[in-house]
Amino acid sequence: MGRGSEAWNDMATFIVAFAVALLMGAIVIAATGSSPVDAYRAALRAAVGSGYRFLNTLCNTTVLIMTGMACSVAFNSGIQNIGAEGQLYLGAFAAAMAGLMKGIPAAAHVPLTLAAAACAGAAWALLPGILRVSRGTNEVVVTLMMNYIAVLLCSYFVNYPFRNAAATWPETAMIEASARLPYLHPLSRFNGSFFIALACVVAIVFINRRTKTGYEWRMVGLNERACTVAGIVPGKVMLGAMIVSGAIAGLAGGVEVIGVRHRFMDAFSPGYGMTGVLIALVAKNNPVAVALVAFIFSLVKTGAGGMELAADVPAELSEVLLTLIVFMLAAQRSLRGTLRAARTQQHAGR
Repeated sequence: MGRGSEAWNDMATFIVAFAVALLMGAIVIAATGSSPVDAYRAALRAAVGSGYRFLNTLCNTTVLIMTGMACSVAFNSGIQNIGAEGQLYLGAFAAAMAGLMKGIPAAAHVPLTLAAAACAGAAWALLPGILRVSRGTNEVVVTLMMNYIAVLLCSYFVNYPFRNAAATWPETAMIEASARLPYLHPLSRFNGSFFIALACVVAIVFINRRTKTGYEWRMVGLNERACTVAGIVPGKVMLGAMIVSGAIAGLAGGVEVIGVRHRFMDAFSPGYGMTGVLIALVAKNNPVAVALVAFIFSLVKTGAGGMELAADVPAELSEVLLTLIVFMLAAQRSLRGTLRAARTQQHAGR
């Protein structure tokens, strides 16, 4: 089966899973006494019902694209980075600190904040990468635990030494205007960070398909032991992928600060990092698919608010829908693998 036909099969599988999830969600909505048609219409109107609403959905998609990309780079290379949430937080805090620096022209200040964010995320991903490569330590456990350390450390910083005394919520002072990405619509927070996310997608696609680094990522991800025959050093490749993964996750936090909030706020993330893990898994680590799945996730989450206001359906139903999508994809892929194995066995028995 060629790459093109496999991609179409994956697309068809996702569409079927999404349709079944919507159907099951409609059953849940009907059980609460509301109209599924009215609820979904309200959700669609809230997410894409006008130009500024569509831009808001794209704005919410930005951080999901980047956390999904961060996880997909690591997963594709055979190392499991579950620490995107912590890397996101440290990247956001580093961007806020860089953004508070005065007297820097905008042409240099924005790149400086983004570089600080990427470096913070990469540095936080470096330790679990080193432990995995040198000691064989389980990187899933290490990155997961480091999420809590990063989140609580940033919470301490913004509650005590770097807190804006004039604010009621724990947050830093507003970053300098020279460090901000301006909003591109008067009724929306949509800004240039969306194009930064798309640039990351294009860059990873290019690396995967056109460079030696991308080839090594794929080979190590497919078979860590066998790739040594081709002269590839798995540990070096994994560590490099982990650093790139952490940098992208840190960059996601940075663009959230300079493009959307213009300051670092305590508990600003509703779980962007863990959602990125789900997006990467659903997209099977394909960068283009990551962007599309991130948009679908953003569409569901953005529409949930409108669904609650217009149809009196709890916004938490969006989490149910996303869970159902992941569940249906897992079930369909498992069934497809079982059927393929049965066909192979049948042919072998002839």
